[in-house]
Order: sequence, then C-alpha cells, then structure tokens
Amino acid sequence: MQLIPAIDLKNGKCVRLRQGRMDDETIFSDDPLAVAGRWVEAGSRRLHLVDLDGAVAGVPINADIVGRIAETHPGVDIQVGGGIRSFEVIQTYLDVGVDYVIIGTQAVREPNFVDDACLEFPGHIVVGLDAREGLVATDGWAETSTEQASALAQRFEDAGVESIVFTDIGRDGMMSGVNVAATADLARAIGIPVIASGGVSTLDDVRALCAVAGDGISGAIVGRALYEGSLDLAEAQTLADTLVKA
Repeated sequence: MQLIPAIDLKNGKCVRLRQGRMDDETIFSDDPLAVAGRWVEAGSRRLHLVDLDGAVAGVPINADIVGRIAETHPGVDIQVGGGIRSFEVIQTYLDVGVDYVIIGTQAVREPNFVDDACLEFPGHIVVGLDAREGLVATDGWAETSTEQASALAQRFEDAGVESIVFTDIGRDGMMSGVNVAATADLARAIGIPVIASGGVSTLDDVRALCAVAGDGISGAIVGRALYEGSLDLAEAQTLADTLVKA
C-alpha cells in the first residue's frame, strides 16, 4: 500500500485546508516544487497534486506548477485533480508527464464524460469521490449532491476508471483519524483499487488501513500530518510495506 503525499496548490503556494473550506487554509510553503522534492527524497513513489483554485474555477489555474513537478520527477507517478473538465485539459496534463488525472465534479455532473474519457485515455482516468456523510460533494466541496458514493463508484468501475480516490470530507485536514470503515465498505463494493484520503495522521491509521488493504485499498493520501510532523513518510511507508507483505 502506497503512502501518497498531497500537495495542494492555492495561489501558487502549498497549503492545507480544513474540511475543504477555502477560507480555512494553512500555508506550508511558497515553493511547491521544493515540497515535491522533499517527499520524493523521503521515498514517495506517487504524488497527489490538487489545483484548489482550479477546482473552484472549473479550469486549471496552477497547471504550470504541476507540469514542472512532473518534469522534475519523471520516475514518480503523478496524479492531479482540480478543474479537469475537458479532454483538452486531460491531454495537456498527460503531455507534461502526469500519469493519472482525477475527475471529480465533472464526473458527478456528467457521468458520460468519464465514459468517453476512459475510452480516449485508457488507464489514465481516476474518479475522485469526496463524500460528506455518504453523499458526494462537488465544486471544491462547496456543494453536496444527492448521489451516494458507493453507487457512483460502481457506475464508474463499469466505465473503466483506473481507481477511485475516496475522501471523507469530515476527516480531511482535521487530524482526527481516517474513516477506515467507510473506505473499506466502498472498496468491498467495487473491484478496482480505492485510494483512501482524509484524516490519515498517525502510524495507527496506517496500521488500520493496512489491515483492510486486502479489501481493495491500494494507497492512502496523506497531507497535514506530514507537514506538521506527526507522521514520518519514510517510516510510514516502511510500516505499510511490511504489514501488507505480511
């Protein structure tokens, strides 16, 4: 199971939000490229980039930074989300070295867009389902839909997406522990990998996720805990490798 550092981009800086609120941010660095280098040096095999401005605007805003990170670290898998709502944007990201694009709001609003994207870019499409009490949120988490996360995950599995990134908004950025039960329930409902997100803050969270990795959880995105030092990336990845192999 991979521990995947999150690099959230807002106004060109690396930030973390609490529960997705754009007005509740902590700036951790003015140099996202240096932050990416730090996590790669610590042994990261995959990076999770989010264009927070793009998620709200509906078009990429920090794409130049994403491109520079991908170009600098060609041996690391890069997944990016935020404002990806057209084939042109997907192609642009793939052209600069991004491996996976995460479709969130557009997937909920226009599921057929995901169908077509999977046909056009096979193996590169990930759907991000951000849930608040089981219901999927959109538009940078500003709006909550009436769609159940599990039903949408099954629908997108049939479309051919590579994996699902599942975020429990209530836990995100709160350092309150990952929602293992909800994540495992979703993973058991589908046959493609699920990447956990939101609330991973201690080695106990890593242990808990590893215990259900066999249900289909392939990774966990980690944010604030890495930046505030409550979780050491190299130590956490070593633990995950040991537990999952065991």
